[in-house]
Amino acid sequence: QVQLVESGGGLVQAGGSLRLSCAASGSIFSIFVMGWYRQTPGKQRELVATISVGSIEYSDTVKGRFTISRDNAKNAVFLQMNSLKPEDTAVYYCYGRAGLVEWWGQGTLVTVSS
Repeated sequence: QVQLVESGGGLVQAGGSLRLSCAASGSIFSIFVMGWYRQTPGKQRELVATISVGSIEYSDTVKGRFTISRDNAKNAVFLQMNSLKPEDTAVYYCYGRAGLVEWWGQGTLVTVSS
């Protein structure tokens, strides 16, 4: 079993920056893909960024502003968010996958004020 715990959300003004962190514990050796998704009320959860060996993927809406990174030694994944916009306001969820098995964190709220 894998547990994912996010931190780093909060309130920031438009144009500002935040760094989200996700710490993984449990059977972490099995995690192949890690990443971040986000969700706003009434909308489906959407991809923000994912990272695996030799591959990084970003949604078009965050490309050039957000950077995902992973520290395998610390069993953690990070999301550096720069040039934040009000439309980035959402609950951000840490994600992990091994084969067909997925894990999700509890979510951390990011609010960007205009």
